[in-house]
Amino acid sequence: MAVIRSRRPLNLRLPLPEPSDRRPRFPLPLPLPPSAAAAAPPPPAGAISAADLEKLQVLGHGNGGTVYKVRHKHTAAVYALKVVHGDGDGDRRQLLREVSILRRTDSPHVVKCHGVLDLPGGDIAICMEYMDAGTLETLLKTGGGAAGSVVFSEQILAGICRQVLAGLDYLHSHKIIHRDLKPSNILVNHEMDVKISDFGVSKIMQKTLDPCNSYVGTCAYMSPERFDPDTYGSNYDGYAGDIWSLGLTLLELYMGHFPYLAPGQRPDWATLMCAICFGEPPRLPETTSENFRSFIECCLQKDSSKRWTAKQLLSHPFVSRR
Repeated sequence: MAVIRSRRPLNLRLPLPEPSDRRPRFPLPLPLPPSAAAAAPPPPAGAISAADLEKLQVLGHGNGGTVYKVRHKHTAAVYALKVVHGDGDGDRRQLLREVSILRRTDSPHVVKCHGVLDLPGGDIAICMEYMDAGTLETLLKTGGGAAGSVVFSEQILAGICRQVLAGLDYLHSHKIIHRDLKPSNILVNHEMDVKISDFGVSKIMQKTLDPCNSYVGTCAYMSPERFDPDTYGSNYDGYAGDIWSLGLTLLELYMGHFPYLAPGQRPDWATLMCAICFGEPPRLPETTSENFRSFIECCLQKDSSKRWTAKQLLSHPFVSRR
């Protein structure tokens, strides 16, 4: 599934291909080994209460709360329960924003919400579908490799990318901007089904010209126009920022480390912001295919108006080939 690639930077800038109308024909990536956890069927509306759920293990921490793997005591269905503690107003607002967005979505490439629960002590929680392979960040860190990291092959990344693009195209068509796309916010199961998650800082565009350049999300994955909209945001509508984040995510998965930093280097945020705004976008090594290099360049155009949309990228040869 994974191969180690050369990490030499590529300085050659390739011409951007014209978008194609061809439908994606590239096969899905090979599955990971199956795990013991079974996918949970959707429960009947209103059927889940806090008393029905048994905590099995902690899946992660962050944003003022904890994510648990839980099991329904009566149906044995397994879910992920995202709990936010009652003493953090900002965290509660993010959770409620996420609930508002998840209730609007119905896509196989966006994580499903099965209900919102009020817990003792003022805590609130979202009950979501459980993805048994964790996140793409999890696979990157635990998949093996010389330094404890897995480097995904182009074929695997093309299948992942096609699913993420389908999710972004769905969200953008419903005027939803994610604003924090990164490996830790993309869930995956043992069949390599990929779903976008964590909508705590996302935005629903109410008007065509609604501004969306606020300083939220993880700044390492922010596009240049998020820092400097006057310079890089001509015709900026907000959606292009998700495409930049996708390009960096693919580079990180392939290279095994964040593309603006050397392996193991700790980020200095001021230096990183300057690199994003004033430096050249990171490139793939010359050992990669022309289609892959071209796709990344279509994502990492510093001028947001030149970046391809999710719909255009779905027709790019990197993801549409068989």
